[in-house]
Amino acid sequence: MVDSDLVNATDELSYPAGCLGRSLGFHDRTLPKILQIQSKLGKKAIIRSGSQVLTYEQAPKRAALYAGKLFESGVQPHDRVVSFMGSRLEQLELWFGAAWAGATLVPVNTAFRGAQLKHAITTAKPALIVTDRDSLEHLRLEPGALAAVSKILVVGAEGDSIEDSIGVVALEPFLLDAAPRLPQPVKTSDTTAILYTSGTTGLAKGVLCPHGQFFWWGVLTGESLQIGEDDVVFTVLPMFHTNALNALWQSMLHGATYAFKQRFSASSFWRDAIDHGATVTYLLGSMAQILLKRPPEDKESQHKIRSALCPATSVETVEAFKDRFGTLLIEGYGSTETNLVFSNVIGGYAPASMGRPVDEFEVRIVDENDCDVAEGESGELIVRNNEPYSMSGGYFENATATVKSWRNLWFHTGDRVFREPATGVYYFLDRMVDVIRRRGENISSWEVENAILSHPDVEEVAVFGVPSDLGSEEDVMTHIVLHPDSDPDPVKIIRFLETRIAYFAIPRYWEFPTAIPITENGKVKKHELRARGVTSATWDLEASDVQLRR
Repeated sequence: MVDSDLVNATDELSYPAGCLGRSLGFHDRTLPKILQIQSKLGKKAIIRSGSQVLTYEQAPKRAALYAGKLFESGVQPHDRVVSFMGSRLEQLELWFGAAWAGATLVPVNTAFRGAQLKHAITTAKPALIVTDRDSLEHLRLEPGALAAVSKILVVGAEGDSIEDSIGVVALEPFLLDAAPRLPQPVKTSDTTAILYTSGTTGLAKGVLCPHGQFFWWGVLTGESLQIGEDDVVFTVLPMFHTNALNALWQSMLHGATYAFKQRFSASSFWRDAIDHGATVTYLLGSMAQILLKRPPEDKESQHKIRSALCPATSVETVEAFKDRFGTLLIEGYGSTETNLVFSNVIGGYAPASMGRPVDEFEVRIVDENDCDVAEGESGELIVRNNEPYSMSGGYFENATATVKSWRNLWFHTGDRVFREPATGVYYFLDRMVDVIRRRGENISSWEVENAILSHPDVEEVAVFGVPSDLGSEEDVMTHIVLHPDSDPDPVKIIRFLETRIAYFAIPRYWEFPTAIPITENGKVKKHELRARGVTSATWDLEASDVQLRR
């Protein structure tokens, strides 16, 4: 019955399957309807990971089965389903099923522990939690986070013995043993996912993401990367991150194949890309630099990746990546709350920039009073959408944070940028909270980090401000992870930096740890580093006899 109804529903949606893009009418910009329309692509893979393949014709049927299981487990339309598991096919099928059931998926960061994990789950108020065997062990340590649910379903536990409960919360294997369900009415304005911010500056906030927002992610980013039906969109980013999720929509809307690997591995990246037939990929944080610093290998010249979305990348990295790997690094600016607001392929390729704004958004650069800054000056980027439901509607049950971020009806990004008047190209300078004010100068931690990263001995770096002994301003501090067997000599790196950045931006304080604390999506936990500050292991430039060359 469900199969025939799926066919009838597909016939009613009179779109040719394949490259849908902007052709979808407003009311059809939902996950269930896209799955129905694209089911006409038949046995073509919609998702592939290793030997696991889900075809376009199977996808709506799996969504109906998952929806049936959710309904049997007590989930109703508009309820929230928390997923706490590693990147796996079941995570994406669960999203299909939740949308099919009219519910909302809440994928929680698998690195959350303790109070972080409890905060995310308790504020989401889920009707059900779905996890896997590995992540279940972390839930056991936080029974207080489970008070809102009566049941946890465990993916991958078929045939295995699991305990019956955690306290009063029942544990069951996730088995697709319920009757499939027909799709619930879903609107473009409905929330399809709540994504928790990484919480690098405070408690994570749940970002309300409607179907329409993911639709425009798929359209705008897909256009920027020129995704078509022959492409394989490959990601190694975690599935609680907006990039990995909206990449699925980029793929679905253009009839392409979405491929994924559980995590980023520099040593196997090109081999994994080749195995999956990747043509487009995504790199965040220092991934591009890490790949460039690896010794050459045969696999790096055998891949088919023509372009990679890689925000906040220096000109040197863009050029080196193209020369060595044959892959064009494209930048696009967006956030979990917004969308692809800028692309550096609009109006001509502008490497190492945010690029120019897309037509679907308005942008301004403002001061602390929301007044526009003078032409060419830097300030905070604020954003407003022109298309309905193309960005978040706010933070889940957090009116105070929503009003603060969307004050004066513009979303305040917290990013400091400037626009080059002659070209209209925008450039990212730093997060507002990461700008370091030192002796009358504004220092971009991002610029200093990129300069340090260009040193051949450096693997990872974090630059941040610490309180100055001169009063209200700050001094620059850096933590650097070196290649094995490299000499932790700050003077050598300082001499390297003197021809690359202003003398006043060269860090005063230096440490060389074996690792830098980061979130699962590659953001440095600078709040932890600031709180730690100067220690007995810190080398102080001003306490040495080293003189800077100005």
